[in-house]
Amino acid sequence: MLRVNVFITQLSAERLWEVDRPLPAQVQIAVNINILDLERRSDSILEAPFVFAVAFTPSIAQINIRGRAQITGEKDEVGRVLEEHKQQKPIPMIIVQTISNAAMAESIILSRTIGVPPPLPPLPTPPGPDQTKPDTRYAT
Repeated sequence: MLRVNVFITQLSAERLWEVDRPLPAQVQIAVNINILDLERRSDSILEAPFVFAVAFTPSIAQINIRGRAQITGEKDEVGRVLEEHKQQKPIPMIIVQTISNAAMAESIILSRTIGVPPPLPPLPTPPGPDQTKPDTRYAT
């Protein structure tokens, strides 16, 4: 089983929108994660440098996070991951998800610090008075 530890090495957040100017009503947020490479450190350890970027439209801010993920596991499992990467197959989802979760948590804190919306999907709106609510009763 692969184990992934994420180490953040650089944080950057910049508010481009003036502080005394209200933020626009509609803001689009694009999140991009780029795993730059997989590097073997030993028979059972790989490292994956990454860049996590958040872009806002209109351009109200930018957030960039850099770091390294350390992937440990059995020698044959680590070797298989590295070999698949060399064949340009997708990186295992456990690695991508772990990096994404750690970087997303940091980006939420940074967005709050600079006073911009966090890079989260919007919450669904509750049903209006003319819409029926779903039945939430449990039947046995």
